[in-house]
Amino acid sequence: MDSSMEKNKSDASCEFQQNLEILRQIEFFAGLPMETLKVFAYLCRRESYTTEDFVFHEDDDDGQAVYIINGQLFLIHETDDGEETLRTYQPGDFIGGLSLLAPGRRLFSLKAGQDTECMVMTREKFAKAIAQFPELVPRIFRSVVDSIRRWDQQLLFAMTEKGLSLEGMTGISAL
Repeated sequence: MDSSMEKNKSDASCEFQQNLEILRQIEFFAGLPMETLKVFAYLCRRESYTTEDFVFHEDDDDGQAVYIINGQLFLIHETDDGEETLRTYQPGDFIGGLSLLAPGRRLFSLKAGQDTECMVMTREKFAKAIAQFPELVPRIFRSVVDSIRRWDQQLLFAMTEKGLSLEGMTGISAL
């Protein structure tokens, strides 16, 4: 085996280990057995985006979730007057987990604010992995429901702190 093949094998092994460690930290994948996380880590790919590149556009159904390894992504709403930045995502943020579970159009666009590297999981690969471990579906859904409840609670508390009325608001977790 020549040294370039050894280096490629070593790089792939290192990336796999990094992906595995990242997945262990993402709440969406929390509590899954190591065997399953290893499959997911193998199926993830790395993507690089330069400043102003779009990860996805509003109304896309790209079926992917991204974890920011380094760089910065902006969640934006495109209007007739231009772009409105709604949120800035930093390294360690995981975006789009729900898109792994079912088709759905994006409500906003995601764009690189600087050169950014992400770990990406696609719905297709996620579905193939879950097909190998169907007993894990309830755990994944429980994790998603817990995330939705926390988000809902934070939003309702933030509205209360700003003095906004909650009349008629039940929150998404009441669905």
